[in-house]
Amino acid sequence: MLILLIPLIIMTLRLIFKPTVLNLLISFIFLGFLGCEPSSNTQKVSDSGRQWLAGDHHIHSRYSVGWERDSTPPAPIIGGDAIYPIPMNALMAKRYGLSWMVSTDHGGPNHSKVNLEMAYPELLSSRKAVPEVIQFYGMEFDTPGADHSSLIIPHTHDESEHLHDIESQFNKREPFPSDSTWDTEPRMLEALDYMKTLETKPVVIANHPSRSATGFREYGLYDPAEFRNWNDKAPEIAVGMAGAPGHQAATISADSSFRERPRGGYGRFPTMGGFDQMTAKLGGFWDSMLGEGRRWWITANSDSHVHWKEGGSDFWPGEYSKTYVYAEKSHEDILDGIRSGRVFVTLGDLISELYLTAEGGHHSADIGGSMHVERGDDIEITIRFKDPDSTNTWGDNPEVSRVDLIMGEIYGPVTDRDSDTNPTTEVIERFTEADWEVDGDFRVIRYTLAELNTSNYIRIRGTNSEELEPEEDPAGEDPWAELWFYSNPVFIEVDQ
Repeated sequence: MLILLIPLIIMTLRLIFKPTVLNLLISFIFLGFLGCEPSSNTQKVSDSGRQWLAGDHHIHSRYSVGWERDSTPPAPIIGGDAIYPIPMNALMAKRYGLSWMVSTDHGGPNHSKVNLEMAYPELLSSRKAVPEVIQFYGMEFDTPGADHSSLIIPHTHDESEHLHDIESQFNKREPFPSDSTWDTEPRMLEALDYMKTLETKPVVIANHPSRSATGFREYGLYDPAEFRNWNDKAPEIAVGMAGAPGHQAATISADSSFRERPRGGYGRFPTMGGFDQMTAKLGGFWDSMLGEGRRWWITANSDSHVHWKEGGSDFWPGEYSKTYVYAEKSHEDILDGIRSGRVFVTLGDLISELYLTAEGGHHSADIGGSMHVERGDDIEITIRFKDPDSTNTWGDNPEVSRVDLIMGEIYGPVTDRDSDTNPTTEVIERFTEADWEVDGDFRVIRYTLAELNTSNYIRIRGTNSEELEPEEDPAGEDPWAELWFYSNPVFIEVDQ
């Protein structure tokens, strides 16, 4: 294995110039490949059978370039924005317990050529060098009429051509000179129409949805109607948003002290318990989408560009946030799991497994699933979670102090496309240690919904804090001090 890595080591040494980055890479190679035990939160997985696989869908490499604007057209500056090679990102993803990742560089003038001719060949090398991590090809799409989105391309022999076609035709920063007609919401709908024609359809996840918001419910580059339009146009492609954004290490200085900066780069309206307001607000935008019965899922990601120890704002992939997908360890099933909502997210390794099951009327459903029951049926809900007895990468061993069971009605399409509330959503029960059973490494909670008469969805969240609802995160907050996890919903539809 080391012989195979020699070309990678040589390439990396030649192309990275920061000495501390070189030291990190060299140290990790020797630790990871010369017999060092993996970190305590590394998940061991088999090659078959669905299980919870941790990953990250938003990771930048050195092909998120800077631009030399004195040339015509502007010339790409490799490492001008993000600085790490793709194989280094994969190595660190492995180190921090990830089973899958997506390489997502963003664009600029003629960046489609950078992705095709530079980033993609390096991804192919990275797949060979770090086969333990399932690696997807993608990009952070400079979304027409919006902010950024993770674009995940299915793993096929022509995946590079598919991304090149999408980026060269629809990425709003692609043309030179710049062209404002590329930056409109209708153009994004055209892009989704094009993606629907592909035999293997990609997945689009909106990143940092409220980073440009000017206040609570005062949205910026993304708004509720826009997400509804995407989901209506291509429900199997535009499947959700990042519930917890990246750049969560923005408050940490290189010397491990804390600095007065907002988490996630949310400078106008902050994150709430590390989560975007569109997710964190009970009965807010996410619940309004679920109330329509939309399969609109949430994820988490690192948005890694430059590590906080290098003066950046980022954690390594998997170091802080994880998106768990219930899937076999293959490109196909992981992408199907994301598309189908078999996903939960956690910060700070608060939990490592989570099961939410609803049973009633001889039917059952799990996270991301749905079931039909008769009016008046009782629904038995079981929650199982694993709170690992191990330290996270900050050296803490956080413990779940509370789990909230949340329910809201499914009332169908709204008339106001900008709706961002669901007044039926509520926490129907809060559980603490006194309420759960211990079953080996798992904690088990049981609850009965008696005589259900309306269609509802359920979802859960949990925390190590005492906050009943996630509050606004102050600048300079320690991101490790308050941790949350969220499940995607289970839909329970009552037959009329």
